[in-house]
Amino acid sequence: MEIAIGFQTSLKPSISLRNPNFIKSSYTNSSILLANQILGLGLSSSVNTSRNLKLNNRSRFSNRSSINCAVSAATEPATETTQLVRRGDVRNIAIVAHVDHGKTTLVDGMLRQSKVFRDNQTVQERIMDSNDLERERGITILSKNTSIFFKDTKINIIDTPGHSDFGGEVERVLNMVEGVLLVVDSVEGPMPQTRFVLKKALEFGLSVVVVVNKIDRSSARPEFVVNSTFELFIELNANDEQCDFQTIYASGINGKAGLSPENLADNLGPLFEAIIRCIPGPRINKDGALQMLVTNIEYDEHKGRIGIGRLHAGKLQRGMDVKICTSEAECKFARVSELFVYENFSRVPVETVEAGDICAVCGVGDVQIGETIADKAVGKPLPAIKMEEPTVKMAFSINISPFVGREGKYVTSRNLRDRLYRELERNLAMKVEDGETADTFIVSGRGTLHITILIENMRREGYEFMVGPPKVINKRVDDKVYEPYEIATVEVPEEYMGSVVELLGKRRGQMIDMQGLGSEGTSIVKYKIPTRGLLGLRNAMLTASRGTAILNTIFDSYGPWAGEINTREHGSLVAFEGGTTTSYALCSSQERGQLFVRPGMEVYKGQIVGIYQRPSDLSLNVCKRKAATNVRSNKEVSVVLDTALDYSLDDCIEYIQEDELVEVTPSSVRMCKNPKIAFKKK
Repeated sequence: MEIAIGFQTSLKPSISLRNPNFIKSSYTNSSILLANQILGLGLSSSVNTSRNLKLNNRSRFSNRSSINCAVSAATEPATETTQLVRRGDVRNIAIVAHVDHGKTTLVDGMLRQSKVFRDNQTVQERIMDSNDLERERGITILSKNTSIFFKDTKINIIDTPGHSDFGGEVERVLNMVEGVLLVVDSVEGPMPQTRFVLKKALEFGLSVVVVVNKIDRSSARPEFVVNSTFELFIELNANDEQCDFQTIYASGINGKAGLSPENLADNLGPLFEAIIRCIPGPRINKDGALQMLVTNIEYDEHKGRIGIGRLHAGKLQRGMDVKICTSEAECKFARVSELFVYENFSRVPVETVEAGDICAVCGVGDVQIGETIADKAVGKPLPAIKMEEPTVKMAFSINISPFVGREGKYVTSRNLRDRLYRELERNLAMKVEDGETADTFIVSGRGTLHITILIENMRREGYEFMVGPPKVINKRVDDKVYEPYEIATVEVPEEYMGSVVELLGKRRGQMIDMQGLGSEGTSIVKYKIPTRGLLGLRNAMLTASRGTAILNTIFDSYGPWAGEINTREHGSLVAFEGGTTTSYALCSSQERGQLFVRPGMEVYKGQIVGIYQRPSDLSLNVCKRKAATNVRSNKEVSVVLDTALDYSLDDCIEYIQEDELVEVTPSSVRMCKNPKIAFKKK
């Protein structure tokens, strides 16, 4: 096997910390000795004293043996028990990154070059984003499995979401893998979600291969990105072996990769080689009792519920009797009716699955995520999946507007309750609680986008309901109120920097970093800001920066209450009469502010029809008709109306305040005043 040793001398933060012309490896004394014997080299490595001090005494990952990236697995320390062995023919990896850093596009290239598709087969872009909502928004929402073969080795790949609100999907699937591909943009470098997914991977003790993607961009700065990534490893208390990560430079859209940014191969071969060399095979108990942790759920109209997970020990066969355990005291029995493995972008039925592989199991009834499929006689449950707590909550209730039942199929509180609690079966990062009344439910999630995706899916399924404004989940410690804080990273052109800084300052944000991005004329600022201050911030920031600012956030920690924050400076225009809007009424109404409605639209009393210019609310009549008299005018007066604002579901949820609601139906999204709360008048 090819031997390559990476070493650094006199590392300093101000210079390049990694040599792209060498393959970085996680070496031990024994691996260096082996390299000396084979290559005849006298390798000496000296590492910065400060780095050694930071990386000493790392016992938290001692449960996993060190993985030698570029050295044969035979040189691993023989500290494992005789029952645990590593499979050499399987690699289980997850591809993790910040949103829009090119994970799914890179998977496309890996699938194409592995000959998963025919040469003449038409394949859409971002094939892993199979959900309609994912394709519309251009983001990955759900983690998905596939597999490829490279040199007789099966590589199980899990594509994960890049948005911080869907971090629960990442936390779940890391139980199934031994390593991750950390994809980092060649210009932006490590971003907030990069930090989150890397932190989770290091906590699990996983091997990491860093992929600097989009290396073909004209403003690419690979040296800065690799150094920033290395510093991030140090900040997250990575051990010595994890800090010596392998770096691959790639262009996912062109299907090229290499060990240096100037010398890319014509294919992704170097990436595949790095996966085989640097990601260890699964450690299994081949002859032990059956154990499989269910980490994902799918549903098929014919097969019913399908449990997906990695087989940790033993062997699973079709027709086998098993028990499903939540804990040792809570177990139920089932029989495996069908068994599948993932091959070339599809599920393939098999008779037997050996430990270490990822499989899908049918016939196990109402199995839940986090449960263990174990041997019927002596099987024991695996540790449950742990999730971080949600930070934002919203109130869901039945539709109480005059238009109730016109567009939706499911409108009762029973329909709403069943659907929300059914969501918990798959979405472990979400919580649902009964509200103060029988028709109100409190839904908690990682962020507003996390809950908004659920709302969008429900309206497409035919549900009709109302949602209240998002609220942060506070904690009380020693009679003091603590609220969630997030790290907000904003990329903005320098000419709009002042407006963005002023906006973040008004929302109790504290600047922690500012840096230039290079030739593109943009700068990056980082703020620590209360989650309350982020509610409604995105639209305000786009307005202040003329649509050029890019905002990314990630949860940081809980901190003391920051004080009152005014998230909206304008009131609402409210219809005080129901009916059909007219051009005559809208012509005079638009002088009061910006309207949401156009002529000919039906509105009801209490519906929000626009944004008022002042902080208070104003009731007006948008259905008034021109008086019909027998007095003729000399000429017809033409009415010129401004273009109405077209708010999406996300925009409406950001806009509403404490005394307002969003009415969600399959065909429409409207805003109205909460009839149970008196609204602000002029």
